[in-house]
Amino acid sequence: MAEATRQQTSQTGAATQELLLAADVGGTYARIGLVRIGARLPVVTDYRKFVCSEYSGLAEILKAFLRDIGDVALSRGAIACAGYVLDDKVINTNLPWAVSLVEVRREVGLDELLVVNDFTAIAYATGYVDARDVKRVASSDEPLEGPVLVVGPGTGLGAALSIADTQPPFVLSTEAGQSALTASTELETEVVRHLLRERSHIPVEHILSGPGLSRLYATLGALRGMPIQASTPADITAAAVAGDDELATQTLNVFCGWLGSTVGNLVLLYGAQGGVYLAGGILPQISDFLLRSDFVERFRDKGAMRPMLERVPVNLIEHGQLGVLGAAGWSVGQRRAQ
Repeated sequence: MAEATRQQTSQTGAATQELLLAADVGGTYARIGLVRIGARLPVVTDYRKFVCSEYSGLAEILKAFLRDIGDVALSRGAIACAGYVLDDKVINTNLPWAVSLVEVRREVGLDELLVVNDFTAIAYATGYVDARDVKRVASSDEPLEGPVLVVGPGTGLGAALSIADTQPPFVLSTEAGQSALTASTELETEVVRHLLRERSHIPVEHILSGPGLSRLYATLGALRGMPIQASTPADITAAAVAGDDELATQTLNVFCGWLGSTVGNLVLLYGAQGGVYLAGGILPQISDFLLRSDFVERFRDKGAMRPMLERVPVNLIEHGQLGVLGAAGWSVGQRRAQ
C-alpha cells in the first residue's frame, strides 16, 4: 500500500537537471521519491510511502513506485537505510527482507545505486530545514557552536553527527542504538534488571524504539501488576495521549524521560554542542506529550555539565520527506567530492 503526493515544480531549465530515484527505507515503511537535482536544493517531485511487509523485497517496492509515476528515464538511485553495507549486502536486523544492492540495481534497471545510513541522510538534509519544519523542544538564549546531533526512535534508534563547517558537510554515522542501555532511576534499573533475565546485552533501541515502547509497556505491566490493554506502539501512544490507559501513560512518560537522558549522553559523548534534531517515526506523533514530559530536565541533568547542556537547543523535525531529500543530496555530494 502506498500513499502518494506530487509537488508542482518549475520546468524552467529542466533539461539541464538530473532526476534521481531516492528512497528512505526503514523496518516498517519505505519512503520513495523522484528528486530533481539542479543548481539549488533538491526538490521532491513525486513521493510515495509503502508498507514494507506488503512487498517481497525492496526491488518490488521501487518497481511499484516507478509504475505509479509513469515512464521516467532514470540511471541513478540513492537509498537511505538503517544499518551498514557489508560487501553487496545491507546489514539490518529490522528489515523484513534481505537487500542485495547488485540485485536491486539490476531488477530496477539503474546504472548506479548508492546506500547511506538513514540518519546520515537525515543529518545531511538538516541543511534543507527551515523554521516551518521544526518544533522547539529546548531553547537557548546563548546557543553554542559545534557539531549537530540527529537522533530518534523508529523501528530502531538512529543517530548521526553533522559537522557543517565542511563542504559538503561531513556526517559521522553511528550505531548508537546498539550501545548498552544505561539506567538513571530506580525504575529504569528495575526494567534493565528484568530484561537481563533474557539476554546479557540490552541495547538502547531495545527500549527506545517502536518495538521497544511495546517492550517497556509489557515490562512495566509485569513489574507493577497492571493489565496490558494495548498491543502495538501506535495503540500505546494513542492511549497515553488520550489518557485512557494509566499504564500507557506511565510507559510513555518513562520512555520520554529515558530518551532525554540518552540524548544528553550522546551530546556529551560526541561533543554535539551545536544542537540536536529529534527525528524518527514516533516523536512527531507525540510531540505535545513530549513537551509536557521530563525529557528536557533529563536531557540537562548531567551534573557539572548542566550549564553547557542548557545552551544546546533541541528541535523536533517534522519534515516527512527529509530522508529522501538527504539520500539524494548526499549522493550528489559524494559524486561532486570525487
